[in-house]
Amino acid sequence: MIREVKFESQDRRMKQILAALNENGIKDIEEANAICDAAGLDPYKTCEDTQMICFENAKWAYVVGTAIALKKGCTNAADAAEAIGIGLQAFCIPGSVADDRKVGIGHGNLAARLLREETQCFAFLAGHESFAAAEGAIKIAEMANKVRKNPLRCILNGLGKDAAMIISRINGFTYVQTQFDYYTGELKEVKRTAYSDGPRAKVNCYGADDVREGVAILWHENVDVSITGNSTNPTRFQHPVAGTYKKERVLAGKPYFSVASGGGTGRTLHPDNMAAGPASYGMTDTMGRMHSDAQFAGSSSVPAHVEMMGFLGIGNNPMVGCTVACAVNVALALNK
Repeated sequence: MIREVKFESQDRRMKQILAALNENGIKDIEEANAICDAAGLDPYKTCEDTQMICFENAKWAYVVGTAIALKKGCTNAADAAEAIGIGLQAFCIPGSVADDRKVGIGHGNLAARLLREETQCFAFLAGHESFAAAEGAIKIAEMANKVRKNPLRCILNGLGKDAAMIISRINGFTYVQTQFDYYTGELKEVKRTAYSDGPRAKVNCYGADDVREGVAILWHENVDVSITGNSTNPTRFQHPVAGTYKKERVLAGKPYFSVASGGGTGRTLHPDNMAAGPASYGMTDTMGRMHSDAQFAGSSSVPAHVEMMGFLGIGNNPMVGCTVACAVNVALALNK
């Protein structure tokens, strides 16, 4: 589809975008779009469908990344995800927090992990059950298992049982109500309710009362990769859960790859840190650094905050789902 190439902070991004495209034998964004068209793919729309409030720069980043994956001939979805990460990285504004952390490459590598067979369960670990986590989970549920031999399990784990039930009902997930025995440390499943009968029902959604129950839920599902949010209840729930679970997994000799989403300018519990500008990471960002194997930049949900970090106008959680979806589409197109 022919669209005018126009997006936020275009002048600050074009030099590195063209360099990444040229390095992969593509002249410009228009040619990248034509390559996607020729393969019958529309990553622009895939991005828009994943998070409807995303910015234009996010949509074009996925066009660029998908074209690079097609040009490389990535018949394997995990390889395609890594190639898409090259395109995403090219959209980072030089000198920004996102550029410094190589967040585009990180997103490509995370999606690749979810498409490889050794990863069995991925968790969106939120301070509360959020729509952004749901947006990411929906795309993963719809797409990841089209190319995997062993199905990837995807769960949501957040604070509050009522919130988990509501998010499940709205999105067609399966709500799993649990009860944690604080005396024995045992997690009991009270009931589970599937709110659809399609792929979305395969997403289990949990609501925990506190950190101990949150950790027990991760053990119950044998989570080996997770992404945390960094906004609601970061010091009460998601960072302590991820950190505690990581310690227990290491002691048990089991793998666990922890990703921290969020952080950067303004994400702080100490207002006086604000004067430090770009160095103002604050307590929430620091907690993410303590347990994470990879740390993203900007909000799990709010496009404007990820954009503010010098990356793309799309939440980190939806971005996980979108990268997986585009990578799967590349593999399916090249394996026809």
